[in-house]
Amino acid sequence: MERIAAGVIGSDAVKAATTRALQARERAVEVQEFTLGALNLPSAAVIDRLTRRVRSVALRLESIEDGLDRLEDRLSDQAADTSSTELDQVLSRLEAIEKRLETLQSDRSA
Repeated sequence: MERIAAGVIGSDAVKAATTRALQARERAVEVQEFTLGALNLPSAAVIDRLTRRVRSVALRLESIEDGLDRLEDRLSDQAADTSSTELDQVLSRLEAIEKRLETLQSDRSA
């Protein structure tokens, strides 16, 4: 059985038929690509490249989103760490500035 299969596979007729089949396939692919190009439609290869590029962009966007999330977490942690004493100092300084501005305005109008 093996000798028969090896003989059939090794025969010139099978080799010739295989070669013609592969050539016909290549020609069909060329005709398909030409036809799609004439119709201004993308081929499977173009769609595959675009799919890979979209996936790459999606991965980059996910990476950017992760970085923004980490930055947001760090900023919120820093805001939580800011003591109420510091905020009170800022508020009192702003009140002093407001009073000084009111005084300057009243001196100017008088």
